[in-house]
Amino acid sequence: MPGKGLYANIHAKRKRIAAGSGEKMRKPGSKGAPTAAAFRKSAKTAKKKK
Repeated sequence: MPGKGLYANIHAKRKRIAAGSGEKMRKPGSKGAPTAAAFRKSAKTAKKKK
């Protein structure tokens, strides 16, 4: 079974940062940061709001 997904990972990291983990979000374009293509791909599987 695949992982949770891009947005779930982003929200989980933001929650850890708010709790004081000391982590930082990667800057756009840096190594390991999600690309624009990754966001476009994840938008195709996003659930629509009701």
